[in-house]
Amino acid sequence: MTFNLDAAINIANQAVFTKFSRKLSDVEIIVLKGSWAREEYDQIAAQHQYSTSYISQDVAPKLWKLLTDSLGEKVRKSNFKEALKRTWEQKYWDQQLMTTDYLSVPETSTANSQNHNSNLLETVAPPYLVSGQEFYVSRSPLESLCYETLLQPGSLMRIKAPKLMGKTSLLERLLMKAAQQGYRTVSFSLEMADRKTHFTNLNKFLRWFCLNLSRELRLPNHIDEYWDEEGIGAKVSCTTYLEEYLLTDADSPLVLCLDDVDVLFPYPEVYEDFFGLLRSWYEKARSRQNWKKLRLIIAHATDVYIRLNINQSPFNVGLPIELPELTKEEVQVFAAQYGLAKGVTFVEPLMQLVGGHPYLLQQAFSHLISYPNITLEKLLIEATTDAGIYRHHLREYWLSLQQEPKLLAAFQTVIASSKPVQLEALSAYQLQSMGLIKLVGNEVEPRCQLYRNYFNEILRTQMNLN
Repeated sequence: MTFNLDAAINIANQAVFTKFSRKLSDVEIIVLKGSWAREEYDQIAAQHQYSTSYISQDVAPKLWKLLTDSLGEKVRKSNFKEALKRTWEQKYWDQQLMTTDYLSVPETSTANSQNHNSNLLETVAPPYLVSGQEFYVSRSPLESLCYETLLQPGSLMRIKAPKLMGKTSLLERLLMKAAQQGYRTVSFSLEMADRKTHFTNLNKFLRWFCLNLSRELRLPNHIDEYWDEEGIGAKVSCTTYLEEYLLTDADSPLVLCLDDVDVLFPYPEVYEDFFGLLRSWYEKARSRQNWKKLRLIIAHATDVYIRLNINQSPFNVGLPIELPELTKEEVQVFAAQYGLAKGVTFVEPLMQLVGGHPYLLQQAFSHLISYPNITLEKLLIEATTDAGIYRHHLREYWLSLQQEPKLLAAFQTVIASSKPVQLEALSAYQLQSMGLIKLVGNEVEPRCQLYRNYFNEILRTQMNLN
């Protein structure tokens, strides 16, 4: 069985129909197909003769919200493939349970299951395996610190983690906790902005920003009533819109979570003023009661390598949080959630290959429970090949690197060395943002042995072919 575009559309249709008794519209499928091919919204719009604003500001945001509600997890353009694949894999597992009557197997049969997996798996029938459920390992004391910060008037948090390291899951739980406190919450990724439209100048970006805030809060759009670009300027217009409309609308605090803010880093004409604006809002909370309602969460994938005035940067104030890899104890808890053995003999071989990488661990655990006859040894042997469970993940990295020769050369230097190496700053930041490397002081090394082994082999093969 292969998870491809057709399977993704099928699973999306099933989820939406189950939740809302309808299927995806033609234009929603167009956006899904274009996003699958990594096309920008303006490309999708041009190919199908739609306006860019209609696709980027109407169809796409509503589609990701539709899938979020249908799948039960936060869905956006950057992660919809993984979200649909998780549901697809879980449905397959549910079908396996039904066809094998697995849930009715007595406890005495677990010994036979263990033999199938070389005593590395403890196959159980956990009642918590629910279709669409995403397991999660709490990271203490980081989460408690984040929760406490959210309760502080005018607080600001900066959360840094490469892609697929659990940042989105943490953000979802912070927002859930805030909602339980009666706070209003808004979360959106700057990846949702159309780079060729919204990042061209500050005024367009800030209007897009305020429009999305209104939409997420389910408030009428009154931007034109507050906006005076020529008179007071875009920054003051945006600030006034928040202070006099969005923050005044209710007495409850407003948690504003901005994910993927590093997509702004290549656009100094926008980020210099926008980041300065965020800093000014944080400072206003010291003296203005209305601004004390605002709680800011800024999330990004890499170090901040842009130049900002020290007094205008939001990246040197507030609470900094950097998500580490899961510890061995946390990995054991994660495995147990999937009904897998907690013994060191199970965790250590897997962590030697993928470390404490949450996404790579989740893929392994999900595969092992979906295919009980697959042993951990077999999974590990095939993992670094195109026959392994990580093949799609690794190929996506390979395709991205091939489009950036300079970045590929830098990464080749990293994986060819048995010791951490120094890279040119921009290449290091880009590779770190992708999640391919990790920092060791001022030097870098591959994020995990899986990446070193796979890319060493594929580059060796390419050299032989040439």
